[in-house]
Amino acid sequence: MSLFQYDFMLRALVGALIIGLAAPALGIYLVQRRLALIGDGIGHVALTGVGAGLLFQKSPVIMAVIAATLGAIVIELIRERGRTSGDLALALLFYGGIAGGVVLVGLSDSTSANLNAYLFGALTTTSQDDLVTIAVLGVAVLAAMIALRPALFAVCHDEEYARVSGLPVRTLNLLLAVTTAITVTIAMRAVGVLLISALMVVPVATAQQVTRGFRGTMAAAMALGLFAAGAGIWMAAVADTAPGASVVVLAIASFIVVALLAAGWRRLRRERPVPVPAPEPHEVVLRGS
Repeated sequence: MSLFQYDFMLRALVGALIIGLAAPALGIYLVQRRLALIGDGIGHVALTGVGAGLLFQKSPVIMAVIAATLGAIVIELIRERGRTSGDLALALLFYGGIAGGVVLVGLSDSTSANLNAYLFGALTTTSQDDLVTIAVLGVAVLAAMIALRPALFAVCHDEEYARVSGLPVRTLNLLLAVTTAITVTIAMRAVGVLLISALMVVPVATAQQVTRGFRGTMAAAMALGLFAAGAGIWMAAVADTAPGASVVVLAIASFIVVALLAAGWRRLRRERPVPVPAPEPHEVVLRGS
């Protein structure tokens, strides 16, 4: 009997596949800007929104979207003002976010199980409304990342050149910040705030081992994210493991396998002898005369 005949497993699979596509599509821009761990920080801020939602009996997902979006905008504005002071401010924002979330959850009537669902993910408890939210927001993020790829790549690769070229750099940076917040919020249901960055970064890092060019890396990362999400849900159903952790474990396993194969292929190419072309007939005559 297939476990995917149950509605909750089908919802979990569809939600994971959407996130598996959207997260790497956004993550490649974050990796390009050396902001691979920003998902972790925004996830901590989103936890404050979850706590506020549980405390005031509002939708935790909507409150998390609001908190994460505001936190992402603050992070982007801090990043523009300088690296030294920005690092300290970001650290305070990250730690304050998770501490505030824990305090607010403690003040509410929720149990620790509710908090664990957001820390480590609870994709199998996804409702029909949750799936609609994940689908709408995930498709919107995916469409924006693909449609605006040339402009976003220019901003991430060389911000000063993009500004001189007339691109709206601040608007594009804020767009990346907001879409990161949205992706973190919808991925929170799949892998939890403690593992969000892995789904954004690991497929991109895996694709970089074997691809050349931004477009090829983006396509490969999305394919790897789709594989990790689908196979992770299948493994969770068969082995009765946590879906979010299973997805991340498979993503990391894929990275290790691809990295080893790529390293072996490069070593084989270096050690392969270079063929020496045979001399032309007139060269042999001249040498023998």
